[in-house]
Amino acid sequence: MKVWAEEMISAKVKIPFPILSFPGLELTGDSVLKAVTDGERQADGVVAISKKYKMSGAVTFMDLSVEAEAFGSEVRFSDHEVPTIIDRIIETRDDAENLAIPEIGSGRTAACILAVRRAKEQITDRPVFAGQIGPYSLAGRLMDMTELMINMSEEPEFVHSVLDKVTSFLISYARALKETGCDGIMLAEPAAGLISPLQSEEFAMNYVKRVIEAVQDENFAVILHNCGNTVGMVKHMENTGALGLHFGNAVDMRLILPQVSSHVLVFGNLDPARVLKNGTIEDVRKGVEELLEIGESYPNFILSSGCDVPPGTPFENLDMFFRAGTN
Repeated sequence: MKVWAEEMISAKVKIPFPILSFPGLELTGDSVLKAVTDGERQADGVVAISKKYKMSGAVTFMDLSVEAEAFGSEVRFSDHEVPTIIDRIIETRDDAENLAIPEIGSGRTAACILAVRRAKEQITDRPVFAGQIGPYSLAGRLMDMTELMINMSEEPEFVHSVLDKVTSFLISYARALKETGCDGIMLAEPAAGLISPLQSEEFAMNYVKRVIEAVQDENFAVILHNCGNTVGMVKHMENTGALGLHFGNAVDMRLILPQVSSHVLVFGNLDPARVLKNGTIEDVRKGVEELLEIGESYPNFILSSGCDVPPGTPFENLDMFFRAGTN
């Protein structure tokens, strides 16, 4: 995977790498609900979109409800929207102490593992990454984000006890994903963008680093995604050791790129909802051209969406993204 990164950086023609999987369901005719509960159907969607577009990597579904559901959280499903967590399950220290670390395969983790395995078997011309949530964002789903941030100040040991447990689970889950033969994980830590850089280092990046150190090697890479206000925490993100950093559209890449070491891949950051899904073809073209101009002096910059491309994104907009973005 280090060779893959080096080749991406040295390539004269940069191939985009958006977080693009859910729109594949438009090609297979499956609903979101069916695909997020059936690993074979999820793989079919990922494979279909990979056949349609030349991307430098493929990513399975970025469904950030899977890991919380495995812990016992209730999930709201929809035929057309990505699943969401309904309510917290950790309110007190006792809840944290009694929280059981799930077995791998519980909830929908088995379906996701199957999806990654099937996708990797069929996609042979580029790396395949599995979508996975990060420790801090998972803790926020289990505790409620507002309560989590309050407890970071009032009862930090309480928060760390939860983070320890979820990190242990995420390491085991990442290892199970790795055993499928896939090439890495796209580790999404969006909630870390809601807190200060110092808080992010203590409560998010230190735990992300534990996951990366447990699974990343020459054949398995971690790309760390954070779609929040990350301008002040770029070095904290890089210090996790991730092979690549993926930034959301909340930030100006002109403020990000100069901060990242030249050997680390940097992905970003066209707005997936406002521009890719709801914008015009001209909006997409203009947005892509602006990003390519910003990244022109940075060989480690790879064009991407700012976050997961939503279900129902028009193919004419995606066509323009790849047409304008393959430079």
